[in-house]
Amino acid sequence: MKQIEEPARTTPVLAETDVLVVGGGPGGLAAALGAARQGAKVMLVERYGCFGGVIAQSMVGTVAWYRTTEKTVDAGGIGTEFERRAKDMNASLQVNHYQVLDTEVFKHIADLMIQEADIVPLLHTQIVDVVLQDGSIGGVITESKSGRQAILAKRVIDATGDGDVAARAGAPFRLDPKETLEGVTVNFGCSGIDLQEFITYILKNPKSISDWGDESGEKEAAEFSTYLREPFDKAKEAGEIPKDVRMESYWGSFTDAGEIPNLNAIHMAGIDSTDVWDLTRGEIEGRQRVMWAVEALKKYTPGFEKARLRTIGASLGCRESRKIIGDYDLTEQDVLNQAKFEDSIGIFPEFLDGNGIAIMPSTGRYFQVPYRITLPQKVENLLVAGRCVAGDKVSHAATRQMMCCTVTGQGAGVAAAISLETGVTPRRVDLARVQEALRAQGVRLD
Repeated sequence: MKQIEEPARTTPVLAETDVLVVGGGPGGLAAALGAARQGAKVMLVERYGCFGGVIAQSMVGTVAWYRTTEKTVDAGGIGTEFERRAKDMNASLQVNHYQVLDTEVFKHIADLMIQEADIVPLLHTQIVDVVLQDGSIGGVITESKSGRQAILAKRVIDATGDGDVAARAGAPFRLDPKETLEGVTVNFGCSGIDLQEFITYILKNPKSISDWGDESGEKEAAEFSTYLREPFDKAKEAGEIPKDVRMESYWGSFTDAGEIPNLNAIHMAGIDSTDVWDLTRGEIEGRQRVMWAVEALKKYTPGFEKARLRTIGASLGCRESRKIIGDYDLTEQDVLNQAKFEDSIGIFPEFLDGNGIAIMPSTGRYFQVPYRITLPQKVENLLVAGRCVAGDKVSHAATRQMMCCTVTGQGAGVAAAISLETGVTPRRVDLARVQEALRAQGVRLD
């Protein structure tokens, strides 16, 4: 690869803060809110034009779709607060025991929650480097319409999903070969649907979780799923979709206006979301597949005859990329055997969806989430939250879930604030105080 030399430069400081959270998805929002509610001065930086992450960018409003029975046990805290706020604003739909968020209104809900907590928001800002001295992070370097600037912080929380800050700080991480990573998705929505005809078709052709083709158990075979594959198989047989293209849809909700806001049908393997060429290829190829999918639905699905494409997600939905090597790496045994940890910062139901496994939490089982998976090795004053926390391939099928991202986010945010209060690094923070504060914020730890 050719290289050029850049001249040395002086970078102006844009802002200084106690806690800087990078990435405004579910994990980042929870981290920022957790830290601010603990009294820290917080700044939240996001590369896109709105907060909400996969909720807003990929239109995934089913943050707790796994909660199909009253037996499912959640951590509570900020993740379930998202559902309550949306319901209070008439911006969600009740399905089973969870709320499907209106993903457009959620952009505004996130703004409100940030403003109420006196968090300093910064949008349209990309992190390109870190400020590092003697193995301790002191801020980040940004690029935006305002140019190259620095944000200085006493604590930094990486909620980028891809572990961008941790990687640039030199923290060890794992990035598996892209052929083995979970696929990315381009979600879309349709309008003009005859819902009565469509729902009648679904009820006559019921599907379950076990139809996904993943490893699952007896209880999953009885769990209803919005899985839809027949129209795409028919289109392949007719030569309208290439036979080697994976296409199978899951839909989350519908509206009285004849809309299905989110169809999760486009699944593409071999995309590394830390590679800009792969991202570009995924976006363009994904939109082509959306067009094929819409035509197949119109031609082969009752109720879709007059449907129109309503929206395409603003960004790829990425499930797996970098994962830090933490002070503890969560394991398959942990998430499948109700693991308990002294440093618990929350719990998460025994729900796994990814890497060939589908397990639904319909029995009340759950595992504790340890604080140590948010602590990257070799870098001080840095925490991570969301899907880049430490763990193996199977545990990632649980920790990547949006609601679990809020658990690690809120835990990291509270820990960052308390470490500042007590004058120690996050690695040496008093876990008893962190747990007490999390309970006060409505989080269940055990």
